[in-house]
Amino acid sequence: MRTRIFPHCYSTDYASSPAAPWLDEFSAWHKVEGFGVAALRSHLRVTRRAFEQHGAVPLDTHFSDSDLRLLFKTTVRRKQFAGARSAFGTFLRDRGQWIDTPLRSRHSAVVSAYGQYLEEIRGLAPATIDQHLRFVREFLNRHCGATRQLSELTLRDVERFIAFKAKRTGRGGLQTVVGSLRAFLRYSHERGLLAARLDQVDTPRRFRDERPPRAVPWDLAQQLLASIDRRSRLGCRDHAILYLMTHFGLRTGEVTHLKVEDIDLKARMLHIPQSKTHQVLSLPLNAVAIPILTRYLKFGRPRTARGEVFLTATAPVRQLARGAVAAIFTRRVKDAALPLAKFSPYGLRHGFAMRLLQRGVGIKAIGDLMGHRTIDSTSVYLRLNTEELREVALPVPRVHSAAGLGGAP
Repeated sequence: MRTRIFPHCYSTDYASSPAAPWLDEFSAWHKVEGFGVAALRSHLRVTRRAFEQHGAVPLDTHFSDSDLRLLFKTTVRRKQFAGARSAFGTFLRDRGQWIDTPLRSRHSAVVSAYGQYLEEIRGLAPATIDQHLRFVREFLNRHCGATRQLSELTLRDVERFIAFKAKRTGRGGLQTVVGSLRAFLRYSHERGLLAARLDQVDTPRRFRDERPPRAVPWDLAQQLLASIDRRSRLGCRDHAILYLMTHFGLRTGEVTHLKVEDIDLKARMLHIPQSKTHQVLSLPLNAVAIPILTRYLKFGRPRTARGEVFLTATAPVRQLARGAVAAIFTRRVKDAALPLAKFSPYGLRHGFAMRLLQRGVGIKAIGDLMGHRTIDSTSVYLRLNTEELREVALPVPRVHSAAGLGGAP
């Protein structure tokens, strides 16, 4: 394969290089992941030079981050070496030859033991554990520095940290921070790491349906879709994503986890595995959705063996993250200059529900389409239907005359 990549400069030097086995595997991985020829040539040149500086390395060797930094250490062309190192690290992860080395600190043992407690005793999911530990590390780094011990923490330190986070997050996020912090402080006290109870701090209060969902008006949603230039691969992908959220009410997680086999163009059906109800919702594809999805699958989607429908635009090709969908929405709103700066992509989903409600679709049917587990989750959209509420509102009593009330008319 290297002869096709370097048609004019290929020589026996590559074949005789101690890095030849690595270069063969690395170049084949580049092809699968959709890298361009320019990036592939640059990465192979840098990787060959890096390996030849350290001699022959067995093909089954495992690397850590520190190993990789030492291998690609350089004083020249640092940007090229950094790009090749990043790509080679992803290549190693895909091959299962990456060694995770968590950051070490004075409190690593405590944090590690607490993470094990959350997993084995409390049975939390890995993503929830990571969230807990992230806040715990941040708290300890800020208030338990190089010389201070965990046992020296005070309630004042806890309050200062909460005040610090309150300036950077809303009540919902702060509630999560306080909950994670209280759980860790309670754990530390029960195991004798803290003499005093520091977990008795107030948490912000949130009330169910205290704010109605923020629905993107239907006309603005259509303007947003119309503003996207679909002549590029990126525009074709972004338009398909936002179209599914607008016209089918998909969640961001449902968009990112959608598989190619979930789109049945022959049967004109879209099968959506719903995360909350753990059921598959099958919806018919209309005459507009079919050409949009067909064009994306043929033109906008990278050619890859991956099963996800929506993928990253740059190599290495990966499944889109939920945050990427939010970034797409924000960027397209900004490009279209629409008054939707305060909205999130969930506003498209809420606008879909409002559209159904205005067309007379029943609450139960809307809940089924939205993937709600209870009717209470769907009923919140009634609060947004102000026009319908005006029709059932009681009339305002007329003001009586001065003779009846003893005052001016």
